[in-house]
Amino acid sequence: MNPRSLLRRLPAVLVAGAAVGVWYLISMVVLAEDRRFLFPPPHDVVRVGFLDGDNRAELLDALLLSAQVASLGLLISAAGAIAMAILMSQARWLERSLFPYFVVLQVTPILALVPLFGFWWGYGFSTRVLVCVIIAFFPILTSTLFGIRSADSAYHDLFRLQNAGRLTRLWKLQLPAALPHIFTGLRIAAGMSVVGAIVGDFFFRQGQPGIGVLIDLYQSRLQSEQLLAAVLVSSLFGVLVFWFFGRLARIVVGGWHESADEPGAEN
Repeated sequence: MNPRSLLRRLPAVLVAGAAVGVWYLISMVVLAEDRRFLFPPPHDVVRVGFLDGDNRAELLDALLLSAQVASLGLLISAAGAIAMAILMSQARWLERSLFPYFVVLQVTPILALVPLFGFWWGYGFSTRVLVCVIIAFFPILTSTLFGIRSADSAYHDLFRLQNAGRLTRLWKLQLPAALPHIFTGLRIAAGMSVVGAIVGDFFFRQGQPGIGVLIDLYQSRLQSEQLLAAVLVSSLFGVLVFWFFGRLARIVVGGWHESADEPGAEN
């Protein structure tokens, strides 16, 4: 890693260090010793949550299940949303017919839908995946639809001059122009899919526990070190998924679109 790249990452490192410092300040100075269990210092969280073999294995097993649920839900929602956006872009009547209902589904609180899904279809793996599909579908749909329609009108005119058909314009003009927007939608939906997997865990407490189940369990037992460790693992997993799609976007479109540039890269 070159010095310029290190310099770009220095502000984020400084913010992380400041956050840890504030954490220590609250835990060791603000809180009295008999109340320190409410917000234990970072080293206790690391020692109990990650260095203890049993706790670490429990966290990793739960993370694996939540990762499977979130990844499969994201994959299904991406395939369905991109396909639906392509169909809508080619048939405006389809958009007028279905888009309002996708909006209704998006604005309906997922916490209101999760108990219904469990009541109708049980509390297994597939129902957890369904929660992730619903919560991740709309950002990909809207981003893809916007991207398909963002192709420059001058290029459309050029394709018409060449007597290119609708499918040729879609494949060679509109979908390439939509790629940056598709990846933006995927990055947003990836984080939301992780949230959906954890939210589903809070309600679907049967079978193998995911991260959400562990968070609820640790909270009820006042196991604050394990609780904070589970929250950190969930956050790091969400960041990792977000980073993955950002890196994938730079590989796919980084050579020709500025959206794949890292923030602050020009400085």
